[in-house]
Amino acid sequence: MKMILLRKFRVLILMVFLIACSMHIMIDLLPKLERHGNGNGGGGCSCAHTPSEEPQSWAKQGWPNKHTLRILQDFSNEPSSNVSSSHSLEGRVPATADKTHTLRRLEHLSQRADRKRQFMQDAAVTRHLSLQGSRLSALYDHPLYKRTLPPLTDEDTLFNVNTDIRFDPKVAEDQAWNNDGGNPEEFSPTGELTDDSYPNWLRFHIGINRYELYSRHNPVIDALLKDLVAQKITSVAMKSGGTQLKLIMTFQNYGQALFKPMKQTREQETPPDFFYFSDFERHNAEIAAFHLDKILDFRRVPPVAGRLLNMTKEIRDVTQDKKLWRTFFISPANNVCFYGECSYYCSTEHAVCGKPDQIEGSLAAFLPDLALAKRKTWRNPWRRSYHKRKKAEWEVDPDYCEEVKQTPPYDGGTRLLDIMDMTVFDFLMGNMDRHHYETFEKFGNETVIIHLDNGRGFGKHSHDEVSILVPLTQCCRVRKSTHLRLQLLAKEEYKLSTLMAESLARERLSPILIQPHLDAMDRRLRLALNALTECIEKEGYSYVVEDDLQGYQGTDHAHNGPRRR
Repeated sequence: MKMILLRKFRVLILMVFLIACSMHIMIDLLPKLERHGNGNGGGGCSCAHTPSEEPQSWAKQGWPNKHTLRILQDFSNEPSSNVSSSHSLEGRVPATADKTHTLRRLEHLSQRADRKRQFMQDAAVTRHLSLQGSRLSALYDHPLYKRTLPPLTDEDTLFNVNTDIRFDPKVAEDQAWNNDGGNPEEFSPTGELTDDSYPNWLRFHIGINRYELYSRHNPVIDALLKDLVAQKITSVAMKSGGTQLKLIMTFQNYGQALFKPMKQTREQETPPDFFYFSDFERHNAEIAAFHLDKILDFRRVPPVAGRLLNMTKEIRDVTQDKKLWRTFFISPANNVCFYGECSYYCSTEHAVCGKPDQIEGSLAAFLPDLALAKRKTWRNPWRRSYHKRKKAEWEVDPDYCEEVKQTPPYDGGTRLLDIMDMTVFDFLMGNMDRHHYETFEKFGNETVIIHLDNGRGFGKHSHDEVSILVPLTQCCRVRKSTHLRLQLLAKEEYKLSTLMAESLARERLSPILIQPHLDAMDRRLRLALNALTECIEKEGYSYVVEDDLQGYQGTDHAHNGPRRR
């Protein structure tokens, strides 16, 4: 009897064990069956891997197909993309998935609350401006901002537009316009083509002349800024050269822009032990530099706007650059990342990551293609040594400017005065990285210089790098119009920080600069004016200040070159 009971007990234990094993197998198979069913129905992700496993398969499979793109497309369904990354894990680890879902849901609600607070702040700023009046509009109505250019000849404009010739992007010979990434049928102008029917980027190019990249109140610039934010991106490629990652983006209307992704938050300052040539480039510095350049009335920075991009749909899915595509991966935090190829900071440790796939950056409008309008690159006379121990000549020779004045093109014309303008511009931003500048070849030496590549500005608000002002203190030269505008911007009613805050408030990614950076500009403006005051006391007003307000004389802008002592 005891033996029979023992055998029955053993059989019972074995049956329980078999039933438990069967249940475990069914639990493991259910999520896969569910995903398979959803995939056949077209309602879900057909991936069989978790996000952390998928990037390993990209390199094996090579160029993407519809299935390999699915894992990233899961992040693209806003506004629920913050929780979509946990869906593929629900069946396997339900408790963890529930916690992740809850945490991401709370994070999403927090972001919505932050956006609501920002909207209320923007609305308050708008109401304040409507009550107090726009200081920016008052600035642009000032007589200093209403000077007219001399009559423009064919030699003064970059392009001589023949109104009998109509531009058609579909037959453009230049590869920068007729990019393979775009669909020619997506741009189909209707009616008779006139110069007003040209895309805004082309109208911007047509308006470039010897004295400015764009006129003060040109409505095309506002329209172009809107295009940079809203135009559909049809192609993305890495920009060759340079120390950090930059992307060339082509739009549906065949325009192009240079994209610099967000590397640091607004609050992060450059560490004190960082060299200027190894610091991160900041996307918000590019945006702020455009607004500062406009407020200073230089208008030598190409239009720049901030944009929030979907890294999956607007970069990875449209790129034909295999080197760029292969650097995409999903981080342990389930964020989409890529790192590209460049000289510095292009590795998994310095990857650009979205939240989860949304990334902000700056988009700078391209200048005309070099095949159409050649540019000349000039070495900045006050270029830094870019060495950890050596100093440049200007850092050890207090009379260095006298040598520069005897060297073409600084021995005549307006080039030296342009360098002084650029010096003030860089000092207000704290930009130490002005190693080269460019001009259009067509205009020769008698033309303004172009302020390109401003990403290393606004790195430190707690430190004023007075060495940036050395060209100004060594040469003691400045345009009268520049001097008067700097004095105007130091007044309370035209305070530079207030004007910048108003101008930047219109940006999609506002706030662009935190208040300490705005306050630093006011402080640096006073330092620049003090340096000019010391020059005037030492050399005399007539020597230091070049009068450019008496009209223009030929192409020399009424300037006869640097004065001799």
